[in-house]
Parts: sequence; structure tokens; C-alpha cells
Amino acid sequence: MEKDTQHSSNPQNDTPFGKWPPMGRREWVKASVGGGLGLALGGLLDVSTVRAATQDLKLSRVSEFTTSCNFCSCGCGMIASVRQGKLIAMEGDYDHIVNRGSLCVKGISMFATHTSPNRLAKPLYRAPGSDHWEEISWENAVDRIAQKIRKTRDETWVATEKLADLEVPVNRTDAIAFMGGAQNTNEECYLFQKAARLLGIPFVEHQARL
Repeated sequence: MEKDTQHSSNPQNDTPFGKWPPMGRREWVKASVGGGLGLALGGLLDVSTVRAATQDLKLSRVSEFTTSCNFCSCGCGMIASVRQGKLIAMEGDYDHIVNRGSLCVKGISMFATHTSPNRLAKPLYRAPGSDHWEEISWENAVDRIAQKIRKTRDETWVATEKLADLEVPVNRTDAIAFMGGAQNTNEECYLFQKAARLLGIPFVEHQARL
């Protein structure tokens, strides 16, 4: 009768929790070295303190700012984490009434859009007839835009319109339109509307409707 060596009982392998699995020389060495290192580190380091310090280091010098997603008109709230003037993370705002911390695929891509190497960080200007763009300063860009608005407004200003036999004051320009964005707050939109009306711009639109 053949002896079943695989299931043969060995009193040395018996434990209160069952039988030990067979262990070779390499397994013994690994277990001994791992156990020794664990005991040494456990005696030298306070694991809970190390974990707390790691968490503090991860959040050190990090400022959080609330903002809004700029893709559609839902106005989902987001929290931007900034360290030393650099955006390091973006997530949904759990306290925001619209999204309660959740974000769609477009909102999740906000951080990748911000850190994209193709994102423009400076104004570009292409002169009439030129085949290339050149960088200009923000002050130069603002001055150019202001001059264009003033010139276009003066050249296309409509002071009155004839309604039946009456000349009705309208005070507007049909050559300029104003477009807002989804990331603007209610207060900002109020100021934008005021500025557009003061300039005589009747065409005020939103990017999410286009």
C-alpha cells in the first residue's frame, strides 16, 4: 500500500490554527528578514505619527479656492487647490447647491485643460496681412480692445430710429455683441449686463447657448 506523503501527518506542523504549509529555505529567510525589519522599524518609528506627518506634509502650504466650471451653463462648483501660486488639484465642491461635489467628464477635465502645454498664457496678435502671431503684453491687449470698441461704436452708433412719423431715441450699436461665460457669478453677470447696456450693446449672449 502506497504511503500518501502529501497528506501525511507531521506533529511538528500542527498548530492551534491548523497545519503549517510546507516552507522551504527561501521562505524561511524571507520571513525572518521581513519579521526582523518589521520589529526594528516598529521599535524606532511611531507608525501613526508618521502617517499623520505624511498627511500634514501633503496638505502643507496648500490654499483652497472655490470656483465654477466654465464648460456649460449648469454652474457646477469646484474647489481649486493651489500651492505657491500653482494649481495642483481640482475637485467638485461638496457644499455647492448645484452639483454637490459631482462632476461630469468635461468638469473632470478642467485640471488637464489648465495644465495643457497648448493652453495660451499670453495674448497673441496677428497684424493685418501677416501670416504669423506675435506675443503682446496684457496692457497692450487691453488698450487695443478698448480702441477697437470705441472706434466701432462711434462709427456704427444709431441714435434714433423712425417709428411711423416719430423719431424714437434708441442709442445703440448693432456692430458689437457681448458674450458671457458659464464660470461668471451672478454678481459678475450683473456688472457685465450694466457695462453692455452702457455701451449701447443690445446683443448679450451666453456661451452655453451657442
